[in-house]
Amino acid sequence: QVQLVESGGGLVQAGGSLRLSCAASGRTFSSLVSGWFRRAPGKEREFVAAITRGDGSTYYADSAKGRFTISRDNGKNTVLLQMNSLKPEDTAVYYCAARAGVTAPTAPLLYDYWGLGTQVTVSS
Repeated sequence: QVQLVESGGGLVQAGGSLRLSCAASGRTFSSLVSGWFRRAPGKEREFVAAITRGDGSTYYADSAKGRFTISRDNGKNTVLLQMNSLKPEDTAVYYCAARAGVTAPTAPLLYDYWGLGTQVTVSS
């Protein structure tokens, strides 16, 4: 099993920045993909960004391109999500997720491990 714990959520004004962190522990895999998802009030969970452990390839939702940056420290098993130019519509609970493999699908059900989430609130 892989355990994931998110941190770094909080309250910021529109146009501000926030950095989320996901710490992984427990069993690890040679090929591991990590991603960030979010769920806004009254909406379904949606894909935000992902990164592969092998070659560091990154993937972003259209809403995140140009504003969010995903990165990882393999030595510390930590994944980061730097969020800039935040908008009120970014308000949501953000979840860290992971799966064994080399590709980064956008469907939540294809990820096997999940954190409990961290709240991000962007005020206007």
